[in-house]
Amino acid sequence: MARMDTDRFTTLVGQFAGIDQDSAERVTGAVLSTLAEHLSRGEAADVLRRLPPELQPYLHTAGSPERFGVTEFLRRVAQRDGSDVESAERRAAAVFLLLRQAIGDDEFADVAAQLPREYAPLLAGRAVLDPAEKMLARIAGINGTSSEEARRLTEAVLETLARRIAPGDVADLAAQLPVQLHQPLHRGAESPQPRLTAREFVLRVAERADIDIDRAVREIPAVFTILRTSVGDEFFDIRVQLPDDYWALLGTHTASQGSRAGGTRR
Repeated sequence: MARMDTDRFTTLVGQFAGIDQDSAERVTGAVLSTLAEHLSRGEAADVLRRLPPELQPYLHTAGSPERFGVTEFLRRVAQRDGSDVESAERRAAAVFLLLRQAIGDDEFADVAAQLPREYAPLLAGRAVLDPAEKMLARIAGINGTSSEEARRLTEAVLETLARRIAPGDVADLAAQLPVQLHQPLHRGAESPQPRLTAREFVLRVAERADIDIDRAVREIPAVFTILRTSVGDEFFDIRVQLPDDYWALLGTHTASQGSRAGGTRR
């Protein structure tokens, strides 16, 4: 099999992903570097030998293979690529399509065998994340955390928010969110606390997400930022029920203003 050269590889990635050449080169490196973290040294070396010389350094790995899911894979790609997780999903799918052409079906099958089954759509060049995973990956990307940490934080915020807002708005919010995120809303709605202060909100989120208070203050705004973009006008109905001391948590104040919320810090 004739070896595909780097220019053709990245040019085709760009065409399939709808991005320019510089972006195609950057995401190719991001995907290969992240893939190398998941592969055994032997398999990474096998793939490396079939790639053009300019791409080979991305597959060099000295450590033991890590085990992480496809959401975490895309979060790492997005971080390296300087993009968001939805862009990373589309771009990574294009890289895998070209990787299969470059290394051949037999070697690509060996790569797939080392990845969890949930990677299958991505390896076939298709979208892989459901709406809930995309939300969580975006939150993880903002906060620089793992997808599992983003899940715990998001569920803690939603459960606590459902305690604070009116039951009708909890139902309206659930209607706008993926079904995987409904359960924490239902749990919160069972124990309403309409007078919950911002300080109490942070304390409850920190406890449920198993993080410290300062970290909760830093990371809660990312959940509300993504929630705002996901639910549209429904966010206004939530916002009007929260007093001004919640503003820093909602991401509507600058960092310096947010740091004045001493009541939410130890």
